[in-house]
Amino acid sequence: MKSRSVRDMLPKALPSIWRFALSLTGDIEMTNDLAQSTCLRAVEKADQFQETGSFEGWCLRICRSIWLNELRNRARRQDKAFATVDIDQVADIAPEIEQNLFAREIVAKVLSLPDAQRSAVELVFVQQFTYSEAAVILDVPIGTIMSRLHAARKVLRDFAESPAAGNRKEKT
Repeated sequence: MKSRSVRDMLPKALPSIWRFALSLTGDIEMTNDLAQSTCLRAVEKADQFQETGSFEGWCLRICRSIWLNELRNRARRQDKAFATVDIDQVADIAPEIEQNLFAREIVAKVLSLPDAQRSAVELVFVQQFTYSEAAVILDVPIGTIMSRLHAARKVLRDFAESPAAGNRKEKT
């Protein structure tokens, strides 16, 4: 595929790339950098895209690969832990969340999930990829995706069913 065609498809894929990058990094600035690096790499590697596959899925695999390389580089440099995303920054991205405190708390709970669970939740529940597509993007067996989603659902269900959550839901 010519790089021109990839450049033409990137604007439509960018929101998915950005959301997935946020699920990986948990930080707005790192998300912007990762999304930009992903787009650049997609243009550079345009000839490797198979037109029979999902363009967004291909971009998300690139994004994940860049992120894993970054993590390895940081580990070698022995950097400190990454900053976590501030829920107020997420509200700027999705103004409707700001209107519902419980929804904001759920988003914060999702962002607090372990990286592997957060990425699986982002791909399957937010971006609507199938389990098998998410498995390909994350380069794990489909059973691993199912296990990660099961664990994430349990955490979110326990949070939503907690007595404090019931009080919050009634107030909204």
